[in-house]
Amino acid sequence: MNNNDMKDYIASLLNKDLREDGRKLLEYRKPIKIELNISKNAEGSARVIMGETEVIAGVKMNVGEPFPDTPEDGILITGAELLALSSPEFELGPPDAQTTEVARIIDRGVRESGMIDLKKLCIKRGELVWIIFLDLYTINDQGNLIDAGALASVAALLNTVLPKLKDNKVLFGEHTKEKLPVVNSNIPVTCTIIKIGDKFVVDPTAKEEKVSDSRFTIAISEKEHIHALQKGGSKGVTEQDIDKMIDIASSKAKELRKVLPGKWNLQNMKKQE
Repeated sequence: MNNNDMKDYIASLLNKDLREDGRKLLEYRKPIKIELNISKNAEGSARVIMGETEVIAGVKMNVGEPFPDTPEDGILITGAELLALSSPEFELGPPDAQTTEVARIIDRGVRESGMIDLKKLCIKRGELVWIIFLDLYTINDQGNLIDAGALASVAALLNTVLPKLKDNKVLFGEHTKEKLPVVNSNIPVTCTIIKIGDKFVVDPTAKEEKVSDSRFTIAISEKEHIHALQKGGSKGVTEQDIDKMIDIASSKAKELRKVLPGKWNLQNMKKQE
């Protein structure tokens, strides 16, 4: 089935308020699972399974010089790797446009939310700060890598402990009990909405993503503050579309936030493993 036929088929279902997998238009795949501590070599790690989509996030910590314009701030560096094993659409080689976009959208949601107090990661002003390396790996892509990756990233960061430091050098493999300085009220949840025809859909499958007209990804806090917004897709949207997508994101983010139970109680999260 070519893309045009696929789009006609999916659009015909959406017009009946149906989706190919039986979900409602504004329904996430269930259950959404989070597993912590999946990597022994990372300072923090998490796996998110959303339907058949599976993403791993890992955090490594190191120290280095701060940026000249932010001499008192720690550094966050986010990268992504869309592994060829996770989809026939992905190829080996340097990061392509999609890989870069996924990393940037997730980075922006975390960074602009202020969930990590970067100033508390300063060791010596202008000379030495903690550097957070947040890396994402796709294990299986069946759509909505952004939301799955963002959820895995937040879980991994919440789970991160600082390694020991001696003579301003990291003792890799040796950890303290100190976690990253997190501002709980700023923890973002990311929700992606696509538009096909005049219908809005959340948690799109890979097929739905291929035939979408436009996409909006919104990172939103518990207080419903919008920290980041990214548009994708080939077609424009109206002001009314944007308002509608923001309303949807505000509602669905509350559901996603419940996956981090007990107000981000990590002990409760570990019970899901």
